[in-house]
Amino acid sequence: MDRVEVVKPVHGRLPLTTPSKGVAGKTGLWRTERPVVDNGKCTRCFQCEIYCPVNVIRVEPETGVSIDYEYCKGCGVCADVCPMRAISMVPEAG
Repeated sequence: MDRVEVVKPVHGRLPLTTPSKGVAGKTGLWRTERPVVDNGKCTRCFQCEIYCPVNVIRVEPETGVSIDYEYCKGCGVCADVCPMRAISMVPEAG
C-alpha cells in the first residue's frame, strides 16, 4: 500500500497558493475556425446574437453584425442558425 504524503504546516501556517491573473474567457490561440459575416446578406434577424453560447455577437440595425474575436470560440452555432447564410466559418489564419 502506498503512503500518502502529508503537507505539514510551516510555522503554524498551511502552504497556500495565490491566485494569478487569468485569461478570463479569452480564446487565445486554440480556435481553429472563425465566423465571417457578410453584412450585405444579413437581415438583422438577431438569431446569431440570440444563439451565441458565449454572447460575443452584437447586431446593430444600422451597422450589422459585429463579433468580439477575443472571446469567440469558433463553435459555428451562429453560422448554423443564420437563415440567410450570411455567416461562414473560415480557417483561422496562422
